[in-house]
Formats: sequence, structure tokens, C-alpha cells
Amino acid sequence: MLQPLIFAVPKGRILEEALPLLERAGVVPEPAFSDKSSRALSFATSRADMRIIRVRAFDVATFVAHGAAQAGIVGSDVIDEFGYSDLYAPVDLDIGHCRLSLAEPAEAADLAFASHARVATKYPNLTRRYFERIGVAAECVKLNGAMELAPSLGLAGRIVDLVSSGRTLKDNGLVETNVIMPVSARLIVNRAALKTDSERLSALIDAFRALVGERKAA
Repeated sequence: MLQPLIFAVPKGRILEEALPLLERAGVVPEPAFSDKSSRALSFATSRADMRIIRVRAFDVATFVAHGAAQAGIVGSDVIDEFGYSDLYAPVDLDIGHCRLSLAEPAEAADLAFASHARVATKYPNLTRRYFERIGVAAECVKLNGAMELAPSLGLAGRIVDLVSSGRTLKDNGLVETNVIMPVSARLIVNRAALKTDSERLSALIDAFRALVGERKAA
């Protein structure tokens, strides 16, 4: 008997946009998935051979890369931050659009970069690579949230974080000064699982690819 496929999805904004795609691909989570009072993390779906787990975005990549989940949906920011060789991202789902950007206090926005920058971010790898490209040594202060507080409290002069509308930056006296990369959500699969369970995972990839194509053609 085939083991169930485990499909990892991220909590938050991407999930809201991903659920309609999942349902059109024939993967409908059980009603308990929508119960906001539930602390369950693993759910049955309309497919007897598939379960959904709901975890933090960064953990989606980890579960899939290590084969604990065979497929998932996550932002391209997470994929590029980790650079897992065991991840394959065959479909840009054209949802979850935002950007990874550098921001700083409005009064400092016109100041030139020195040879060193202290930056608060949950993307230390992408941040260091960006600053390396412009010839600046970056000291990254790892935060998992509330990045916008770092400049006002003296923790770091700049931040690197995801930006959508820019409202949060503005409300905290920050301005977006450089876009590091555009971000969108991707379907990811475990490379080893794609070889050992090719029929089911290839069919899943094809279903999502077709759905994205239909939406773009509409």
C-alpha cells in the first residue's frame, strides 16, 4: 500500500491564496483545517493518499528538503535563502507576490553606504549576498519578526524584509530604498521523492502547471 503523500503549506498570507489552487487541483483539506481554534498541524484531505501539514514558511522548505513532506508551497524568498539542493521548484504559482527589500529610517535614506552595514533580518544569507554584490560587509542581526523596531532602538541601522504595500514600513518611519528580489509562491517537491514516487508527484506538478496556465490565459 502506498504511503500517503505529505503536502506542506505555510501559515499566513500565501495559504489564503493557495487554498483555491489546491482545491482546483483536487486537494481539499478536511473541515478541521479551517477551525481557527484547533492546534492540529496535520489534516486529512479529499484524497485518501494525501495529507496536509500546516507549518511556518521556513519549515515548509525544511520538511520537503529532508523528505518528511514530499511536496509543498512556499515563497521563493525561502527557497533562495536556504538553497537546499534537495528541493525542486517546478512551478511558479503566480500568487503571494511581494518583494524582499532593504529599508532604513527616512532621515538616513540619502546617506551613502559605508564599508560596513549592520542589518536586522530573518534572511541573513540573501542579505549578505546582496551586500557582497555592492561591496559592503554586512553584519546580520537575526530576527524572526518586528524588524521595523531595530533601527529606532539602535539594534541595526537597516532592515531587510518582505514588503507588500509598504504600509508597515511607513508606520514605523522607514522607507524602502532597494529591492533585492521579487518574490512569489512556488510549488516545491523533494527530488528523491520525485524519482521514487514519480507517478503521483508528476501528476501533481502537471495539475498545478495547468491551473497556472489556465489562469494566465483567462
